[in-house]
Amino acid sequence: MRAHPISILRITGLLDGISLLVLLSIAMPLKYIWGIEQAVTIVGSIHGGIFSIYALAILYAAIRINWSLLWPAAAVLAAFVPLGNFLLDWQLKKAQTKYKVRPFNYALLVYSIVFFSFFDLFSQLPVMSTFAASVGASSFVVGFVIGLYSLANTVGNILSGIMTDKIGPFKILMVGLLLSSAALMLYHFVDQPFFLIVVRILHGFVAGLIVPAAFTFSANTTINDQQGKKVAFTGTFVGLAAIIGPAFSGIMASKTSVPFVFTCVAVLGFSLAILSAIFLSKYKVAKKEKISSVVQPLGSLFNSGVLKAYGGAFFLMFSQGVIAYLLPLHVQTLGYDSRLSGTLMSTFGIIAVLIFVLPTNRIFDRVAPAKTMAVGIGLMGISQLLISQSTTTLTLYFVLGLYGVGFAFLFPSINTMLIKATPAELRGKAYGYFYAFFSLGVVAGSSVLGWLPFDITEGFIFTGIVLLLCAVFVAFNKQRDLALNP
Repeated sequence: MRAHPISILRITGLLDGISLLVLLSIAMPLKYIWGIEQAVTIVGSIHGGIFSIYALAILYAAIRINWSLLWPAAAVLAAFVPLGNFLLDWQLKKAQTKYKVRPFNYALLVYSIVFFSFFDLFSQLPVMSTFAASVGASSFVVGFVIGLYSLANTVGNILSGIMTDKIGPFKILMVGLLLSSAALMLYHFVDQPFFLIVVRILHGFVAGLIVPAAFTFSANTTINDQQGKKVAFTGTFVGLAAIIGPAFSGIMASKTSVPFVFTCVAVLGFSLAILSAIFLSKYKVAKKEKISSVVQPLGSLFNSGVLKAYGGAFFLMFSQGVIAYLLPLHVQTLGYDSRLSGTLMSTFGIIAVLIFVLPTNRIFDRVAPAKTMAVGIGLMGISQLLISQSTTTLTLYFVLGLYGVGFAFLFPSINTMLIKATPAELRGKAYGYFYAFFSLGVVAGSSVLGWLPFDITEGFIFTGIVLLLCAVFVAFNKQRDLALNP
């Protein structure tokens, strides 16, 4: 008789909780009081390995149990709270009798692959600059290797889209997962800036293969009038990656090392590749013709709806790049430490995830995506303006929460708009360019503000004005389309 997925989750969760307590209560005092540094290195490595197994158990339970996405989210968060796993186990014990094992759901595996891709990205943010400096990189090279990943990612996105339309998304997903996991292991061998640059190019390129193929697979296997809700669910996993990734890498890197953090991420990638080989290879995209027949034939991939989606993707990540660049500086000038920057970014992510996972996600199938897109960009623009005037923690938390609402409206809107504006046979290429604009937006957001002669306040104001003008354009363009096509 096979073990119940919740039983596996409980066992691995308790092991994770015990290893965390040993790390905090025994290993860390041995290091900081008695100077035995090997204690944290050994116990931290063991804890990281157990956490990787625990993460796989969460993934397996999410795939096989018909429960709310709040359960796996709570399971992940419990791993970072002392005694959290033990409190969760008490709830899981009661839940085990209520939930039956269900047939494998390929959609959750695709969501998990999206989570892995963005978890890989967000886990780099707190540690890459310090890791680059530790191998002898100059301040210029440190900034260069961070942006280099996104530039290489752009090339991978475009190639993924082209190849997805030619050979199908499954093969591209497998190649992306295996090569990305292998690239993560290369950081163990980095000992000089030149090799770090080479690894960043390889890592960024192969990681860029995953997301366009995953979103294409999801879009081509979804009923047309449920695309908005499904994209919102996908956004939940992106939001969870944004919340968990930086916290995981920051904590684990301080206890072990940066290469070990990337090893944990690689283990997750290899595991997803194995699950994909077992389950996704058998799944046939039976709805492709149905979706294609719904979409009007297009003379070109770059029609009005697609261009709006690309513009939305660029400005979404342009705004994110500005937040990542200016918010820590703004917090520092107000006299707060870097922890506030992290919690503020987590706040916007949590708000976005709640909108994605709660019944509010139905709005994305009931309201035209152009309208929710305009609202999302507008709220993000207003938030940028308000951040420039915020001087207290309370106002900053409120404004970042508002920013999270804007993010939550914009992300599903541009994805839904792209799906509705492209036939299935061109959707891989469309998503390839779409996520290339994502990557370029991140680079532009952080670099353009660095080039312009603005201080921190002026940078936020400039960004807010740009986003508000974009929102007005989208809203006006929508009204003009209605006037021309009543």
